[in-house]
Amino acid sequence: MIGLQVNTAKRCYQRLRQLIVSKQESYFGGVRKGRRSRGAAGKVPVFGLLKRGGKVYTAIILDAKASTLTPIIREKVLPGSIAYTDSFQVYDVLDVSEFHHRRVNHSKVFVSKQDHHINGIENFWNQAKRHLRRFNGIPKRGFYWFLKECEWCFTDGWHKVLLQQLRAWYRSEVNRS
Repeated sequence: MIGLQVNTAKRCYQRLRQLIVSKQESYFGGVRKGRRSRGAAGKVPVFGLLKRGGKVYTAIILDAKASTLTPIIREKVLPGSIAYTDSFQVYDVLDVSEFHHRRVNHSKVFVSKQDHHINGIENFWNQAKRHLRRFNGIPKRGFYWFLKECEWCFTDGWHKVLLQQLRAWYRSEVNRS
């Protein structure tokens, strides 16, 4: 449509994703038969945090063990904060930590009687997976950049604002070189 070769367009999008990550601080993979969710073969384990009404933070992790997730939580969440989680047993460590821990057991209820929920982060995962599905598979080596693009879009929201921010970042990079 605009006269660019496919590989040129891919390189342009990759450079934009790298620019997004330079200005910013669940499981993803194709649909497969066999085991699903946590521990599914060939999927990329991803951990995410969302500050209510604030920013989302994602990290690609090696495994979903407490020893992997606890340092990330301690780095990104202030002591004394209320941490809302699902009932995954790894989060048991939060019960005896410096956080106030509230659980939502999704196998029983979606929102607890005390109005505890994790709808915000579930919304992010839903939007990110829907966005990434359009690419019909992303190589693992480039997945980080796509994930951070989803994080940036979710946090900063409106397309018009995102485009203005991207233009400003691009201009500042061009003026630097």
